[in-house]
Amino acid sequence: MKFFRYRKDNQVLPGVSEGDAHFSLVGHVSDIDRDFFESSDAIAKVEALLKEGKLESIDAPVFDAPIYRPGKIICIGLNYLKHAKESGMEVPKEPVVFFKATSSLCGPNDDVIIPKGSQKSDWEVELAVVIGKKASYVSKEEAMDYVVGYALHNDISEREYQLERGGQWVKGKSCDTFAPLGPYIVTADVVSDPHDLNLWLKLNGEKIQDGNTSDFVFDIPTVISYLSEFMTLEPGDIISTGTPEGVGLGFKPPRFLQPGDVMELGIDGLGTSKQKAVAYPGK
Repeated sequence: MKFFRYRKDNQVLPGVSEGDAHFSLVGHVSDIDRDFFESSDAIAKVEALLKEGKLESIDAPVFDAPIYRPGKIICIGLNYLKHAKESGMEVPKEPVVFFKATSSLCGPNDDVIIPKGSQKSDWEVELAVVIGKKASYVSKEEAMDYVVGYALHNDISEREYQLERGGQWVKGKSCDTFAPLGPYIVTADVVSDPHDLNLWLKLNGEKIQDGNTSDFVFDIPTVISYLSEFMTLEPGDIISTGTPEGVGLGFKPPRFLQPGDVMELGIDGLGTSKQKAVAYPGK
């Protein structure tokens, strides 16, 4: 199954997709959020509704982010070998961990706003992992049991804020609209091997990122187990697992987003998204 949220009549509503068909969950599910994933039988109930044919179909939904305000957006930096090399940084010995503010979350096809004064806004196609139940001090062997699904994420980054202004990376990662997510959260049972997924990003029609999750430095079980040593992972939390080579910072000379640029990106089986870069109003 693929869960999503869609916009209609100034509301954001829950939905589910099976195959190419989209259905509304209005009247059955209040929202796709922490409470939904925390419920032990929520997904089973939706499966039953689909089997019974009790859901209203939707044509061409306008997608919002597929989850409402997760408790945490945790990101893993330099987690592809080739990306670490293009960034001129050492391959990390432990996962590089940083956060994105949940206020940066937006829909998969929303405009990305280049922050006021920004000169170095960049793109990063990533596989996002969605946690399905509370995880604390979990082993690598049991870690995948805590994954409820996966999503497409563009980890937009302002490199000057991230790397040149001191402190932690979070400043360069958390601007409004810097986390286009979705269109779907695809349940884990549908994704046969999350460590063999092609992911790509085009800028103005030119494919500039083209990688595979097999290039991970730290695989998903390692990341989940590692994070659970330092914090409790909760239902609905998002872990963004890093980006392959081809980010703007890695070009010589570097290339960064300009107003009017269009990013198109996708991951095998998880859907595609498209964002236009626009200037901060009044810039």
